[in-house]
Amino acid sequence: MAIVLKQKPLTLLQRFYLLEIFKGMIITARHLVRNLLHPSRMQTFSWPEVKKPIDIGYRSEHRLMLRDDSAIRCTACMLCATACPARCIHITAEEGTDPKAEKFASAFTIDMLRCIYCGYCVEACPCDAIRMDTQKSVEAYFNRVDFIKDINYLKTNHGEKSPYSIARYP
Repeated sequence: MAIVLKQKPLTLLQRFYLLEIFKGMIITARHLVRNLLHPSRMQTFSWPEVKKPIDIGYRSEHRLMLRDDSAIRCTACMLCATACPARCIHITAEEGTDPKAEKFASAFTIDMLRCIYCGYCVEACPCDAIRMDTQKSVEAYFNRVDFIKDINYLKTNHGEKSPYSIARYP
């Protein structure tokens, strides 16, 4: 059994929405006066002079960590590439010249257009070779090729630390 509800017909004032328009104008005027009288309490940033604070846990662009001898920590174990659901990490491994030494990554590229910034690569890396703590948001480019970051870019991509964030890693 269906229940039928009858709607009351709208009055002339309700049909023209004059009362609702007037209420909206009062709210806008109230915000304008409040922002003019107390500009320090405005919830805006004067970008680019003042950068918006970035949260500590924000997963930003990738970087490769270096050892003391300025070689990358990556041992080319392929765990980060295996854990990546977007399949955006490509690593080429080579054997070291020293037989006791481990293999290393001769090529390490990340396709930023495919990356979903999930952080699985950081979690999967056993030697803490890759991090996503540069505090840099994604940049805009005109070519697709510029979004493919190679090993040289990732080694030097240590970013500018935001004054609002506390570095979790050295």
